[in-house]
Amino acid sequence: MHELSIAVAAISQIEEAAERHGADRVAVVRLRIGELSGVVPEALRFSFGIAAEATRLAGARLEIETVEGRARCPVCGREAPTGVPPALWCAPCGAARDVLSGRELEIARVELDDTPVSEDAGASDATGATGVTGATRKVNPADLTRKANHVPHR
Repeated sequence: MHELSIAVAAISQIEEAAERHGADRVAVVRLRIGELSGVVPEALRFSFGIAAEATRLAGARLEIETVEGRARCPVCGREAPTGVPPALWCAPCGAARDVLSGRELEIARVELDDTPVSEDAGASDATGATGVTGATRKVNPADLTRKANHVPHR
């Protein structure tokens, strides 16, 4: 399950950014995952929850945006979804298509929680979220370390 290593890498990058911004907690993380990336969103969500325990991201809300796989034919110019598994040839002319999108694996947004940590920070609210209350501020994904906001995966 490579989703666990992806979750750990993303959490590491986000924690470094939160520390640089002086935040004790992260409220929201939004990831963009291409349907051709080989990542199973449900497995990543599960792994993220486990890997985030005892970090600044414990209790953070994880949002996952799925990016559709799309490809264009260099011969006839037709652009269309690839589908899953991907059809990488052009149906009308039979040429190999160039993938335009769907391989993304990016940290798209991070919101820091500026509320001071209190004794009830781990308590659940009405939505089931834990420790995500109060004022938030966004971190520019470009502020994340390593190569911009790309989470490496194999």
